[in-house]
Amino acid sequence: MSLTAGILAGAAGTTALDLAGYLDMTVRGRPASGLPAQAAGKLADRAGTDLGSGETADSRREGLGALLGYATGLGVGALYGLLAEDRRVPLPVAALGLSAMAMTASVVPLAALGLTDPRDWSAPSWVSDIVPHLAYGLTAAVVYDRLTHP
Repeated sequence: MSLTAGILAGAAGTTALDLAGYLDMTVRGRPASGLPAQAAGKLADRAGTDLGSGETADSRREGLGALLGYATGLGVGALYGLLAEDRRVPLPVAALGLSAMAMTASVVPLAALGLTDPRDWSAPSWVSDIVPHLAYGLTAAVVYDRLTHP
């Protein structure tokens, strides 16, 4: 049950992260990040996968970038489910832990691919990244707790 609950919590957290990100884009009028698509393109190149050319390749990179985000969210939830099992982790600890896990799982690969360097981020950039990940962590923690301790 803990793995399934973790995956479901990760799905709920990913939805919350997306909602927070899109709300931020709407309120501040900022564009969507191109980093997920760039990461997908680099990973496809490294795997020797041809994504086509022109608009087709752009669309595939965007789709793959989004799918990588979902895989990250579900994977973090699954890992949390395996680590937490039947323990009742205090909600603030679970929320912050899940937030940190999700942020690390999304930023480290981007940095490793040379697409970003968090040391160079401005304060608004940090806020744009932290707030959605906090939404992920809180939502995933609440859902996991409700599924495993009804």
